[in-house]
Amino acid sequence: MSTVDSASRRDFLKGSAAAAAALVTLSACRGTPLLGREKASAAAADPLRPDQRQQRAFELRRDAAKAYLQEPPLRHATNGDEERYEDRRASFSKTLPHNQFGEVTPDAYQTWLAILARGDPNEFERVPRAPDASIKLNNPQATYAFDLVGVDPAATRLPPPPAFASAQMAIDMAEVYWQALTLDVPFRDYESHRMVAAAVTDLNAFSQPVGATGGRKVTPATLFRGKSAGTLTGPYISQLLWLDVPYGVKKIDQRYEFPSRGQSFLTDYSEWLACQQGMEPKTKLRFDAQPRFICSNRELAEYVHRDFSYQPYLNAALIMMQFGEDAWSPTNPYRGSKSQFGDITFGRKDVLTLVAQGAMLGQKGSYYHKWQVHRRLRPEAFAGRIETHLSGKKKYDIHADILNCDAVARLQAANGTRLLPAAFPEGCPTHPSYPAAHACTAGACATILKAFFNEAFAIPKPVDAKADGSALEPWQGKPLTLGNEIDKLACNISLGRDAAGVHYRSDSIQGLFVGEQQALGLLCDYSRTYNERFEGFVLTKFDGKKTKIAGGKVVKT
Repeated sequence: MSTVDSASRRDFLKGSAAAAAALVTLSACRGTPLLGREKASAAAADPLRPDQRQQRAFELRRDAAKAYLQEPPLRHATNGDEERYEDRRASFSKTLPHNQFGEVTPDAYQTWLAILARGDPNEFERVPRAPDASIKLNNPQATYAFDLVGVDPAATRLPPPPAFASAQMAIDMAEVYWQALTLDVPFRDYESHRMVAAAVTDLNAFSQPVGATGGRKVTPATLFRGKSAGTLTGPYISQLLWLDVPYGVKKIDQRYEFPSRGQSFLTDYSEWLACQQGMEPKTKLRFDAQPRFICSNRELAEYVHRDFSYQPYLNAALIMMQFGEDAWSPTNPYRGSKSQFGDITFGRKDVLTLVAQGAMLGQKGSYYHKWQVHRRLRPEAFAGRIETHLSGKKKYDIHADILNCDAVARLQAANGTRLLPAAFPEGCPTHPSYPAAHACTAGACATILKAFFNEAFAIPKPVDAKADGSALEPWQGKPLTLGNEIDKLACNISLGRDAAGVHYRSDSIQGLFVGEQQALGLLCDYSRTYNERFEGFVLTKFDGKKTKIAGGKVVKT
C-alpha cells in the first residue's frame, strides 16, 4: 500500500485545515472578481479604508481556501510494483544498502517506508544508508510541504507510471538507451544520420509506440520530440534557448562551455554498483574550452544538469519582453493604454515573480508524488536489472521488447555491459524518478508564460544553430510563434533530462501536466487580486485546449 494511504499518514494530516483545503482539483478554482468587476460599485470607485481593506484581504484568502476545500480529496493510485516485488526491483533506493545485484536490502527499504509514512522530522537522520555512502538523499521532507497559494501537491492528478514488466516501460527504457547512443548527433543531422535511422527502425518495431507520438510511428523529424504542434514545428531547440537574453545593462549570449563529446559513465558494473550505494564518482566531466550553442543532446543534457529551477523561463520572459507591446497577451489590460503601463500588475515584475513562484509549486508537486506515492526506480537502475537478467545472474519479469532491443545489443558489444551510459559521472539524482521535477517546473513556468504573452506573436528574425554549435544562422522555415516556442522550451528542458539518462519519457510528459495544474491554480488565486478591468488569462494547455482563468475560476473556452 502507498504510504499516502497509511493510517499514520492520516494521523499526521488530521486536523490540519491547510491540508484539507489543499486536497482538491483545479476545477475547484471558484470565486468572484475583486470588488465585483461586472458592475462598477461605489466600493470599487473609492479608496478602501484600512479596516475595509483588512476585511477584503481576509475574504480573498478565505474564499480561495474555501474553493479548494469544496472538492473531495484525491486518492492516488500506484502501479502496484512496490507491493508486487519483495526484492523491490522496481523501486528507487539509491544511497540505501544494496546486495551484489544492486537490489536494496528489504529490511532497510521497509524501515525507509515507515519513516516516510510517519513524517517525523527527527527520524530522517536515521534513514538506512550503505556503509560507504557519501551522497545524501534529495529533500524527502519536501513531500510534506504546503503552500499558501495555488493547488496543493496532493491535489494534482497524476496517473500511475508504467509498471516494471509492461510493454510501455520497455519503450520508455528503449528510448533512453537510444538517446544515449545518439547523444552527440547534431539535431540538424537527424534526417541523414545512420544511428538516428537505426533508432527509428528499432523503436517502431516495439509492441507499444513511443509515448508522445499518439500511436503514430516515429520518424527522424519527430524522434525524441514532444507531442504538441509547437514541439514539432521548426528546429528541435526552442528559440528561447538560443536568442540573446537581455539582462539588466548587458545581454547574455547563450553560448556555454559544454562537455567534450564521446564521454559516458556508469557502464562498468562495479562503478554502477558503487553509484547505487551512494558513493561519490571517481571521474569528472571534461569540458571544451570553446563555448557553443545547444546543437545536440550532449549540450542539452548539460544545460539541464546545471540550470537552476526557473532559469530557462526567466530567460524566456526577458527575451519576450523585449519584443514590445504586441508580444504581451491580447487580454492584458494595458495594451493600447495611452496613459499607463503594467509593471507590478500585468507587467515585468508580475510575470517574473509568478514564473519563480510557479517553479516552486511545480517542484513541490513533483516531490509529493515522487516520495509519497510512486517511488519509481531511475533508468540507470532499470538498466542494471537488464544487465543482471541477460547475464544470467538473476531472472526478472522484464518485457521481451527491451531485452531484444537493438540499442541494448549495441551497448553490450561496445562496453561489455548493457548498463545505460550516463551523461553525468554521478548518474541520476538521489530522489525517485516519477514525475520529473524539471518537467513539473517546466509545466508550471510555461503555463505562466503563455498566460502573460501573446501565443500567436511571431518571433522576429528566428535562428537555427549550426551543426557544431559554433554560430547561429537565420531560420528559413515557417514562422515560429511564442506559444509554440514556449511549449518547445518546456519539452526541451523536460526531455533533455531523458537524454542525460536520468528520466523516462513518461516522467517528463506527465510531469508537464502536474506543473500545469499547479500554475492554473496559481493564476486562479491571483486573478482574484487585480484592480484592473481584466477579461482573464487565456492560454493553450499542453493538451491543445484553450483555457480562460478569471475571477478565481478556470473556464474552458
